[in-house]
Amino acid sequence: MMAHKPKNKITKFITTLLTWVGAAVVYFAIFSLLFDTPAEYELRHSTDKMRAEYEALSARYDSLNMVVNNVIERDRNIFGILFESTPYDFNSDYEQQRVVLHEELLEQSKGRMLKSLTMQTDNLEATLSQLESTYSNLQYKLDSLGSRSNNIPSIQPVINHQLTLLTAGYGMLMHPFYRTLQSHQGVDYTIPEGESIFATADGVVKDVLGKTSTSGITIVIDHENGYTTSYSHLQKAKVKRRQKVRRGDIIALSGNSGLSLSPHLHYEVRYEGMRVDPTHYFFMELTPEEYEKILRIAQSGMQSFD
Repeated sequence: MMAHKPKNKITKFITTLLTWVGAAVVYFAIFSLLFDTPAEYELRHSTDKMRAEYEALSARYDSLNMVVNNVIERDRNIFGILFESTPYDFNSDYEQQRVVLHEELLEQSKGRMLKSLTMQTDNLEATLSQLESTYSNLQYKLDSLGSRSNNIPSIQPVINHQLTLLTAGYGMLMHPFYRTLQSHQGVDYTIPEGESIFATADGVVKDVLGKTSTSGITIVIDHENGYTTSYSHLQKAKVKRRQKVRRGDIIALSGNSGLSLSPHLHYEVRYEGMRVDPTHYFFMELTPEEYEKILRIAQSGMQSFD
């Protein structure tokens, strides 16, 4: 009888030990499911942070790409409606490059993709910041001019809130009739006949030219500070020679007179007798973002209308 007691004690001890070990294993399993270790917690939340940062960068990048997409859509409309030809497609032009870029992205890790997207977005925002700084500096100089600033052509000659009417910029463009590259020393707005044309600064009407020239009915305004502006292919002039005008006054109705592909306004700015790019003189009515957009639109044009 005495021999069984030690055996029972050992059995009881082993049973108790196994019970505690089992309880510890169950406790550890439940704890692992419900709670993260410090290392797991750090890894999980670093991934969440990276995902959130990636989504934020994607949203910023999509917003910047919207400007480019608007330019592409505007050019498709021009080629399809005015030129009666198949609109060109930037995507098809660069399809091979896009395929290569897609394959490269598939081979990259998420961290590398995030770094690349961050760099591209930062570069775009740096460009926007630089444009905004230039715009602010220009606005400061303009404010320092006082009333003399009214004689600087600094608005668009047409109502163009959506920035979609400007269809040909300043520079070398295809001539619509001669089909050769020629210097286009102004900007073209495609607008229907009979739309209001506005003086872009205070001044005095220097000339009102008739239909006989290739520019059609044209108004030239002397702003008496080295600047002159001209408005061509008009339907009707609403001002006379030597008449004083103020910025925003209606001076004419748009038309299709002279050597013109379709109804439009050809607008020029000259300083000290030299033609300059008019798009650099729209700063009074445009935000930095709108200014960047209209520059892109002007640079994307391929053919003039006169």
